[in-house]
Amino acid sequence: MRIDSHHHVWDLSVRPQDWMVGDALNAVKRNFDMSDFRVAAADTGVEKTVLCQTVMKYEETPEFLELAASDSTIAGVIGWLEIGAQDAMHHLDRYETLPGHEYLVGIREVAHDLPDPNFLSQPQVIKNVRELGKQGYAYDILTKTPQMAAAVELVKAAPETQFVIDHISKPMIADGVVEPWKELIQVLAKFPNTVCKISGLVTEAKWDSWKAQDFQPYIDVLLESFGPSRLMFGSDWPVALLAASYKEVVTLAEELTASLSLDENKEFWSGTATRAYGLDLGAK
Repeated sequence: MRIDSHHHVWDLSVRPQDWMVGDALNAVKRNFDMSDFRVAAADTGVEKTVLCQTVMKYEETPEFLELAASDSTIAGVIGWLEIGAQDAMHHLDRYETLPGHEYLVGIREVAHDLPDPNFLSQPQVIKNVRELGKQGYAYDILTKTPQMAAAVELVKAAPETQFVIDHISKPMIADGVVEPWKELIQVLAKFPNTVCKISGLVTEAKWDSWKAQDFQPYIDVLLESFGPSRLMFGSDWPVALLAASYKEVVTLAEELTASLSLDENKEFWSGTATRAYGLDLGAK
């Protein structure tokens, strides 16, 4: 079985995506639902998915939980909390009363869009993320390089919480920049409660001219730092459509992990995600 640990759906008539600014993003300026996902993922071996929040609004997560309860493809949902707010856990309590609440496996904040690069190391954030861990939820870290130092402080302060690094923390692949991303990702990898998604690669590269070799220096760092049992596949579909089709994203992941053994491939394509998120892969 293959699991896509990171994808999205959205209905722009219900909720705008504020980041969709400019003609360059026209490829994703339409509605995407789970039927679109299944068409895109056909013949790739992906059977289960983790649906991830897209906007910093409390209305979205309940919709995703209800969708997960009715759609056999979705094995888990990463919801949103205003993780720096004092009342964040009250909203989590509300999620736990909703239809589909059992599919909530993690929480994410769009940290790289927030004005303070040290947001993730704020005391209230640390307190809330510690509580997430106590209650059995993972926390997805969505950062670019400027926010990574704060992410290190958060992980250090919450050893009981499972952390999942999204999109390999978005290094500047298009420019071939490796440092200081390499140093910081190696520090994060030293913490045993961190795993990393190999996702979102193509949109950090040159959209119209990327090639597999562009990503190899970053993947080499990740394989050496985390090992296959702490890496997982994510498509970041439909955002990835800005630079590649779903099948192209899967093929790229296959190429970048071609050196792995059969058992290591199982970890990358399903094992890591299943453990990190506590996914129940039984039939609905």
